[in-house]
Amino acid sequence: MPLYREEGVVLRTHKLGEADRIVTMLTQGRGLLRAVAKGVRRTSSKFGARLEPFMVADIQCYEGRTLDSITQAETLGAYGPRISADYDRYRAGSVMVETAERLSEGGPTPHQYHLLVGALRTLAAAQIPAGLVRDGYLLRAMGLAGWTPGFEECVRCGAPGPHTLVVVQLGGVVCETCRVPGAPRLDTGAVALLSALLAGDWDAALGAGAREQGQAAGIVSAYTQWHLERGLRSLGPSRR
Repeated sequence: MPLYREEGVVLRTHKLGEADRIVTMLTQGRGLLRAVAKGVRRTSSKFGARLEPFMVADIQCYEGRTLDSITQAETLGAYGPRISADYDRYRAGSVMVETAERLSEGGPTPHQYHLLVGALRTLAAAQIPAGLVRDGYLLRAMGLAGWTPGFEECVRCGAPGPHTLVVVQLGGVVCETCRVPGAPRLDTGAVALLSALLAGDWDAALGAGAREQGQAAGIVSAYTQWHLERGLRSLGPSRR
């Protein structure tokens, strides 16, 4: 059976039989990959820990009739332990990998892969609050998928900002003339935070207060789930 190598991020795993595990990965060259890692749940396994969620690994597989099998795994990014050790980082990472899986269902997406790896690296470093890392990743991932939000000019008529009314369905901020009934009005700092997150400007993002972060997080959550057309399980009802 043909052997091949790939580089990938472990998105999730589930048990198979008594000792095996099915590993779902986002790979750089093949997109989503589901493969069996045999014997990794035994204490004697040499590479079970390398195939846990949030880990980045270089893997060797051989092709099977239904599922491929992972025969080797070398760690490229050991982000799993640091992310899983903290509740906020774990929740943020779970949202990120679930989103990456949903956005990659159509085939290989190298840009999404590299964005996810970078975001997990930042999350594991714990220098930036987990919520900001999550929201910055979500906005940029949606942009790569073709749904870049607008937080500067009115997304309906193009009137220059700043604007503080946000209409998720229209893709960003709107002016007073284009306002839609029920559209939330954010603090100016929250809109500035959304722009900073989209641009990856962490210096600006770190200056935002708790209220601004909360408002921005609500918009990012709604925007992401609107375009994915169904909810993200990992966001849950008690999002921080």
